[in-house]
Amino acid sequence: QVQLVESGGGLVQAGGSLRLSCAASGRTFSSYVMGWFRQAPGKEREFVAAVRWSAGTTYYADSVKERFTISRDNAKNTVYLQMNSLKPEDTAVYYCAADRGMGWPRDRRTPAEYDYWGQGTQVTVSS
Repeated sequence: QVQLVESGGGLVQAGGSLRLSCAASGRTFSSYVMGWFRQAPGKEREFVAAVRWSAGTTYYADSVKERFTISRDNAKNTVYLQMNSLKPEDTAVYYCAADRGMGWPRDRRTPAEYDYWGQGTQVTVSS
């Protein structure tokens, strides 16, 4: 059974940085696309970034491009989201997700395309 466990959220001032981790277990993820989504209060869950585990190919939402970096550590079965230059509008619950469909990150930008989800981690950016 696939399990995704996020960690690394917290409270940070605007302009600061955080690194989120997503520890994955229960499968071999080499053919998966791993994604990060976020959901602010009263808003729909939105795509942030994705990476194809085997190739390392990435894709980002325009709102986070040049500020966020998604990466993976094969040995640790962990996906990371490095978030720099954080803004108050980045405040949300961040979710890790896994898609087993052997697709490509730029084609995996909606929640319905992902098969497994973590429980989420809160990120709060103060102004």
